[in-house]
Amino acid sequence: MQVSMTVNDQSASADVEPRTLLVHFLREQLLLTGTHIGCESGYCGACTVLVDGTATKSCMVLAVQAEGTSIQTIEGLADGELHPVQEGFWERHGLQCGYCTPGMIMSAVAMLDENPNPSEAEIRHGIEGNLCRCTGYHNIVRSIEYAAAKMRGEEPAPPEWEEVTG
Repeated sequence: MQVSMTVNDQSASADVEPRTLLVHFLREQLLLTGTHIGCESGYCGACTVLVDGTATKSCMVLAVQAEGTSIQTIEGLADGELHPVQEGFWERHGLQCGYCTPGMIMSAVAMLDENPNPSEAEIRHGIEGNLCRCTGYHNIVRSIEYAAAKMRGEEPAPPEWEEVTG
């Protein structure tokens, strides 16, 4: 089947088998390997991309179901400089092994687009569909708080370790 969509502001089309998952289309046909394959059952969120602005687990969507949509992957997030969420993960050490990071970042972007001033509880709820086995989520939440402040045009609060050490 022929499938066409916009991926990271570029037209993309290819002939795919009807059973091809969107995650496989992105990785194997378009060579956008930042979208990770984790559980392939929609549980871990490593494959999260934005489909028409909505955080979507690409292992749960067939490529043909994405026909005509606009998709943004981690590769399309930065525009010459890091997106504030990417910067937040860098500045607040929101990653360790990095496997969950692309999906976590894409979920955070979608959440902040809907709620630019989330509480800690709202952030934790917003990323609950993404699993991280390394960090314990504390620095991920701090990374998203940092990004939210930047996106609102505010100066992010200093990291906790600076508050303690002065």
